[in-house]
Amino acid sequence: MSGGGRPRLAVFKLASCDGCQLQLLDAEEALLDLAGAVDIVHFPEATSRSEAGPYDVTLIEGSVSTPSQLDEVREIRERSRFLVTMGACATSGGVQALRNWADAGELARAVYPSPELLRSLETSTAVSDHVRVDLELPGCPVDRGQLLGALAALLAGTVPRLSSAPVCAECKRRGYACVMVVRGEPCLGPVTRTGCGALCPAFGRACYGCFGPSRTPNVASLLDRFAVLGLTRDEAARKLRLITSWSPEFRAALREEVPAR
Repeated sequence: MSGGGRPRLAVFKLASCDGCQLQLLDAEEALLDLAGAVDIVHFPEATSRSEAGPYDVTLIEGSVSTPSQLDEVREIRERSRFLVTMGACATSGGVQALRNWADAGELARAVYPSPELLRSLETSTAVSDHVRVDLELPGCPVDRGQLLGALAALLAGTVPRLSSAPVCAECKRRGYACVMVVRGEPCLGPVTRTGCGALCPAFGRACYGCFGPSRTPNVASLLDRFAVLGLTRDEAARKLRLITSWSPEFRAALREEVPAR
């Protein structure tokens, strides 16, 4: 690692709610162990200390939504050995990417009294759309165990491999009843990657896709199944048009099924 001392860790925030950073801050004893293993040189959510790079490991929460954030993420990439995006906003544009399906200017005029003062991009996009990313940790918020495990691996000099199997596989391993079969509820588990421990199905609720698409998701077939459950094509598409709708796989399916208005 840089300088022969403790690895330098930096945490940055773009357009987001801070939820993924809070997963790290709420790690309690694990956070103390991390603080002892690394030199946290930039983390505004936790400390006023702020040092320039280079950084050994950099975590970014949030999507690229403004011109200044676009410049910032490019600068961060240049100063970082390992760049890790954490959470749905950073990996797929997040909830704010819903504006990508509409006219951003029209939305601004409907919400703000002085929309001309806004300095935002037409779209909200993932960090990887603009710079090289070494590891993406999905979720809304990111899973704390997955985040800490990834940090441990990176600090050891390796890049971890994350499962991209669907949530359905996790439900089967844990013995959870399928909410789509048993209760007839439209669930995104068949096309969403695991990582959350199938948290929603564990409480009898349908998955809403916050970890983004699984490996080679068959979205078209799932939408056909939703139709059997009584959803119109537009209602079915709205199930996808949520937290991770701007991920490439979901975006392609949505554009085919229901064109943006």
